[in-house]
Amino acid sequence: MNKTWLGQYPAGVPVEIDIQRYSSLKDMFEVTCARFVDLPAYSSMGTTLSFRQIDDASRAFAAWLQKVAKLQRGDRVALMMPNLLQYPVALFGVLRAGMVAVNVNPLYTPRELAYQLKDSGATAIVVLENFAHTLAQVVQTTPIRTVITTQVGDLLPTLQRLLTNTVVKYVKKMVPPWQLEGAIDFKEVLSSGRAQALQDVVLTHDDLAFLQYTGGTTGVAKGTMLSHGNMVANVLQVAVWMSPNLNDGEETLIIPLPLYHVFALTGTLSFFSKGALAVLIANPRDMPAFLKVLKQTRFTAIIGVNTLFRALLDAPDFADVDLSRLKLTVAGGMAVQQVVAHRWNQRAGVSLVEGYGLTESAPVAIANPVTVQEWSGQIGVPVPSTDATILDEDGVPVALGQVGEIGLRGPQIMKGYWNRPEETANMFTADGWMLTGDMGVMDERGSIRITDRKKDMIVISGFKVFPNEIEDVLTMHPGVLEAGVIGVPDERSGEAVKAVIVRQKTELTEAEVLAHCRQHLTGYKMPRIVEFRTEPLPKSNVGKILRRELRVAPTDASQ
Repeated sequence: MNKTWLGQYPAGVPVEIDIQRYSSLKDMFEVTCARFVDLPAYSSMGTTLSFRQIDDASRAFAAWLQKVAKLQRGDRVALMMPNLLQYPVALFGVLRAGMVAVNVNPLYTPRELAYQLKDSGATAIVVLENFAHTLAQVVQTTPIRTVITTQVGDLLPTLQRLLTNTVVKYVKKMVPPWQLEGAIDFKEVLSSGRAQALQDVVLTHDDLAFLQYTGGTTGVAKGTMLSHGNMVANVLQVAVWMSPNLNDGEETLIIPLPLYHVFALTGTLSFFSKGALAVLIANPRDMPAFLKVLKQTRFTAIIGVNTLFRALLDAPDFADVDLSRLKLTVAGGMAVQQVVAHRWNQRAGVSLVEGYGLTESAPVAIANPVTVQEWSGQIGVPVPSTDATILDEDGVPVALGQVGEIGLRGPQIMKGYWNRPEETANMFTADGWMLTGDMGVMDERGSIRITDRKKDMIVISGFKVFPNEIEDVLTMHPGVLEAGVIGVPDERSGEAVKAVIVRQKTELTEAEVLAHCRQHLTGYKMPRIVEFRTEPLPKSNVGKILRRELRVAPTDASQ
């Protein structure tokens, strides 16, 4: 195929990656730890672990899983924690033991947790005590037989650990009562594991590394099978894509997105492979604490989503954060809005580099070059070793400039959905393109612009309307804090546009909103219904507005 996008690759970025460089994530981890042995690797709550310390702790954790818990190669181990130092230790330990990591949102309800544990067949879990009460309600209905509990401060220095755990449990009362028979403490696991010899496991690209669950906002959650080959490929793809801006062993990355989400997961693995320090933010919604970390850290890179960057920009104290060393800001997970990109560029002096992907693509497949000077509204071009196309409803490529469904091919594309062969087959065309469910258009240079999710498309009298476009226009108004757009039934046109808005200024009226929209939207794209809400719009764990939930009548709607 004609890969016109290659002309946009910055100097030094290869067309293809060498996927044979590492045989597995385990191999990558061990090589990287040896290379950057005494450099800082992860930091949380003021405590930093070096690559040597992460290597030692994860080795102990892996040996315990093998020798004490008696887990076998290929067994699934669930991780149910926010961004704490325990996460990378447990994650790398699971992978080094030849087992499969199942990342779990710690805010799951008992029903959601039980479903994922049963569907994945996980037999062991590492859970933060703050969420152990949820597990206790359902554990007997799941395959879980080994429970490891940890407290927030477990890997902090002794005095800080004792103080932190006491405050969390008894002062802030953040640990509801729980009882899990036979549960073992994380610190005991490491202590016991250090007395065991790790049995080396030879892993290949075909071995499963993660069961990463997706689709829970649109239906039954599915376990995406990401192999070591998928993950190695994407780690290398992201690492070389970042290479024009970043130097090995010199960077500091802020990770405010949860590591149980694939965007943050691959992001931190890519930076890890380059010897960077990752600063873990356990709760970015605690803006004062988040800003305190930013003020204390001389960071060079940060990843996030549109809503997070907007929240930072809206925080008065963000003006006091030193951004003089910032080289790279990466946005993904949802569409970046023009007003946010413009404000970030003005404040930070660097562009928001927007990328695109899915859990099914490990996740990065398309991205803007990190050398871009300003936001374009496009998601960019396929990363090395990746092909993209725009397909019609029959799976046939459309002409340049025409809207269709984005299709992807590359070594990072998933093996399939766990125990769902029919749904796996439905994701691919006969000639191997993975269907993303996202509508887009490719220009003559190979750059791709997202129009919207296929399922969120609104059809008005035969005309197609994409909610992202209208949401972008709405948030350009200074009186709009948040906006979500959905289609609602209409007797005359089939569907009409409904805008759901959280106001920045309480005096904002419907008439003002519509007058603003008329300046930027053609008639059939105009909202027919404007609803104001006082509470934040419903969002996923990474801040993506859940349009499905906007269809549910709120209790706080106001006009």
